[in-house]
Amino acid sequence: MERLISRSHGARANRRRGEIEAVIDGERRILCLTLGALAELETAFGVEDLSALARRFSAGHLRAEDIARIIGAGLRGAGNLFSDEEVAAMSMEGGVPAFAAIAAKLLNAAFTGGGARPPDP
Repeated sequence: MERLISRSHGARANRRRGEIEAVIDGERRILCLTLGALAELETAFGVEDLSALARRFSAGHLRAEDIARIIGAGLRGAGNLFSDEEVAAMSMEGGVPAFAAIAAKLLNAAFTGGGARPPDP
C-alpha cells in the first residue's frame, strides 16, 4: 500500500536540500532528513541534541531497527507517509547492505551536506 503526498514520482532529488533517491520496494523514492525528521530521530534514540545524534550514528553500530527508523524518517521527511513498521517490511535490491547504504547516504546528506564520507552502518 503506497501512501504518498510528496513529489517522489517523476521528481529528482535536490541535493542542496539534503534529498537523496533510492529504489525501495520497486519504486524510486526521494528521502530527506528534514529538521522535523531529525527531531523525530532524537526522540526515537533518546538523545538530547543533534550532536549526540551524530555521535551515535558515527559510532557505526546500527541495528536493523535503527536503519528502518532512519529510512522511515527520511521517507516521512520527503512527504511519504510510511510507518517504521512498514519500512521494515519493505524490500530492496541488494538487501540489508543496500538499506544500510541508504541510511548512510541520508545521514551524510543531513550532517555534512553530502560532501564527506558517510558514517559506516
